[in-house]
Amino acid sequence: MQAISSFQEKKTNILSGITVALALVPEAIAFAFVAHVSPLTGLYAAVILVFITSVWGGRPGMVSGASGATAVVMLGLVVSHGVEYLFAAVVLMGLLQLFFAAARLSKFVRLIPHTVMLGFINGLAVVIFLAQLDHFKVKDAAGHLVWMQGQALYIMIGLVLLTMAGIYLMPRVTKAIPATLAGALVTTIVVVVFQIPTVTVGDVASLAGGLPSFHVPQVPWNWHTLEIIFPYALIMAANGLVETLLTLNLIDEMTDTRGQPNRESMAQGIANVVSGFFGAMGGCAMLGESIINVNNGAIKRLSGITTAIFLLSFIVLASHYIQQVPIAALVGVMFVVVEKTFEWSSLRFFGRIPHTDVFIGILVAVLTVMVNITLAVVVGVILAALVFAWEHAKQIDVRSSVDAQGIKTYQLSGTLFFASVAQFRNLFDPAEDPDQVVIDFADARIVDHSAIEAIDSLAGRYKERGKKLYLRHLCTDCLELLDKARDIVEMNLSEDPHYHVADDKLG
Repeated sequence: MQAISSFQEKKTNILSGITVALALVPEAIAFAFVAHVSPLTGLYAAVILVFITSVWGGRPGMVSGASGATAVVMLGLVVSHGVEYLFAAVVLMGLLQLFFAAARLSKFVRLIPHTVMLGFINGLAVVIFLAQLDHFKVKDAAGHLVWMQGQALYIMIGLVLLTMAGIYLMPRVTKAIPATLAGALVTTIVVVVFQIPTVTVGDVASLAGGLPSFHVPQVPWNWHTLEIIFPYALIMAANGLVETLLTLNLIDEMTDTRGQPNRESMAQGIANVVSGFFGAMGGCAMLGESIINVNNGAIKRLSGITTAIFLLSFIVLASHYIQQVPIAALVGVMFVVVEKTFEWSSLRFFGRIPHTDVFIGILVAVLTVMVNITLAVVVGVILAALVFAWEHAKQIDVRSSVDAQGIKTYQLSGTLFFASVAQFRNLFDPAEDPDQVVIDFADARIVDHSAIEAIDSLAGRYKERGKKLYLRHLCTDCLELLDKARDIVEMNLSEDPHYHVADDKLG
């Protein structure tokens, strides 16, 4: 029974790897066109990246290849300096990603809020969808891209719908082969048998080629070259790692497993260094193809290795046959990926979650589509942090009481930090308070230098009116940092809390 299960698992991963290889072909070609390089440059990148990251990466089942997140950055460098500078930039991109992995910074992706994740996922789904619309365009007599019309458009739409129907219906018939592969095969067979006139992979570009060969970028290895390529390499490295690590997070959630972000960052870095030295355009993890793999149940390294082997075989041995696959079949596959990637449940959040969370999610999605992934995520995280600080600042409160001796005690609760100091100041009334006042910080926490300054300022206000203020249950860091209020702190080592304050003076 175990042998049968193992065979089934291997079969699932191999068949899914073939499907992903088919889906990667038009994507790699399309992104190569975006970067103004040859199709083989994109295909070689897909082979190298998916193989290396599948063997050594930290997230089995995730698929890497030439991607839009990096291709859009490459365009400016290729146009202004040529493709050799691109290869050098890809090498540097990989080295920067290796540094990121060595510094073990990848774990911080876990801190990205869920609303930002939703925005990224939905935005990237829209990006994938919009990328497919280019396949519905043809060149006119002047060489400009225009929308298909008439019979060509109807055939394209019909074949796309046929592919999607095959993908959705095949699991009801059999699960012996991945639904996406079945859908693409059905459409291809229909086109070949009935000789339906439509655009095929071979019409887009020739896939025929040999094995990638070692190639040192033909650029001057000096400081001036570094000045040219570094900005591009840095942005590509950032875009690539953000998309990779967020895709890793998503697959973790889908499979209820846990990937290794730093190991994946290292594998991405190695793969991009190798890509640059083999005349390939580099890239990162690809959400769409990774979703195909996961939905097919292929979450082992074998699926990615199979993808790399079949991609290379397409180029070297079987380009003639793969070139007969209709573009419509691959568009249909990607449309299903879009439908499964988009978090439709997020549309139900309107009116049920804070308006700020809805706004952040939409903003991240829009920036992902209109600008780039890195900026979208950075803006989303900053806004989420500011909203959290604002809301957290409102939670500071105080209870007051006066004992028989006329001593007034303030029992402070909440977190005192830069965002809550204004609220803190308004909680006290030195002018109306009695001559002796106690502030108890047992249920409060002092976080930063702004909080220390607020306590010192409050002590000064009481001192100006000739009143005695006593501070209780502050940590030892607070005592060291306070200035005016240091002498009025009542220390009790057995009761006082033990925590640290974020302040450079304690460095």
